[in-house]
Amino acid sequence: MAIQTGNFKITQVEKSRIHQLDPNNIVFGSLFTDHMLVADYINGEWKTPEILPYGKMEFTPALASLHYGQAIFEGMKAFKSDSDEVFMFRPLENFKRFNISAERMSMPAVPEEIFIGGLEELLRLDAAWVPKGGDNSLYLRPFMFSTDEYLGVRTSLNYRFMIIMSPAGSYYSKPPKVKVETEYIRAAPGGVGYAKCAGNYAASLYPAKLAADQGYTQLLWTDAIEHKYFEESGTMNVMFVKDGKIITPAVSTTILKGTTRAALLQIAKDEGYTIEERKVSVEEIINGIKDGSVTEIFGVGTAVVVSPFSAVGYEGVDLELPEITEKSVSQILKTILNNIRTGKIADKYGWVWKVA
Repeated sequence: MAIQTGNFKITQVEKSRIHQLDPNNIVFGSLFTDHMLVADYINGEWKTPEILPYGKMEFTPALASLHYGQAIFEGMKAFKSDSDEVFMFRPLENFKRFNISAERMSMPAVPEEIFIGGLEELLRLDAAWVPKGGDNSLYLRPFMFSTDEYLGVRTSLNYRFMIIMSPAGSYYSKPPKVKVETEYIRAAPGGVGYAKCAGNYAASLYPAKLAADQGYTQLLWTDAIEHKYFEESGTMNVMFVKDGKIITPAVSTTILKGTTRAALLQIAKDEGYTIEERKVSVEEIINGIKDGSVTEIFGVGTAVVVSPFSAVGYEGVDLELPEITEKSVSQILKTILNNIRTGKIADKYGWVWKVA
């Protein structure tokens, strides 16, 4: 039975699948909560959003997004405190970035009442799905794709915005070993590297597969022109600890402006670390690993949170990094961030958004 609540039409599941969730054995992105949000953009306006039981959709083979790739998404997380309160982390930043991606991909902006309001409604309905403990969270995936059923190459006239949610644990079971990529590129100046569009990730799959065949977990992407400077690592922003300082590539049209990245840099600054946002050369980091001045390299992002690397492969040689301890910079920052997101310490930044 459907009910109208505020701006949303809601049809609840008859029987929850919550029994399928094992908080001690969560495989990222494999299990989805009971409900999803669907909002269609038709004839220049957003129709009434619906919250429905999670399930399949039906489109014809002429769906424009299948052919021309007009598709964007965001990655976010919700957390549960020890007292079972549910929090989102900096959702307005993801909302803003989503619409930046939408503009770059010639798609309509999604209103805040649909994006943020939809997240809140879904989380209230499926609050039981937010797992507690350790690195557990509920991963939130807002996304939008073109829905014209037409094969002409043009901006689509119609779109569908959706939100699905999936319980998440640790993204990597052990510290990744990464390879410096000097042949393939992730993004070029003037392109869509700063947008979370599907094509960015599709283009990364083949070189990532080649690296995996060589025993690497992920790639360290370099610039598209000279392959001399680091940009990102896989689906993560990347940070280096050199001589006790935190160094990270400055955001640009080829580097995603990460929400987790920004939060960790703010925490690091307040903890007294020196931070440098600048070009980071491959030569500087490789030499730093060899002479011991580079002590940590770690990826940061919504899915991985903070992921220290175990080794870096460059020109056929694997360079081992020091073992991570509780006193490592990456772990200090991760602990503070996680404690803020789960309500264990006061949120002096205003990042935590209480939902239920």
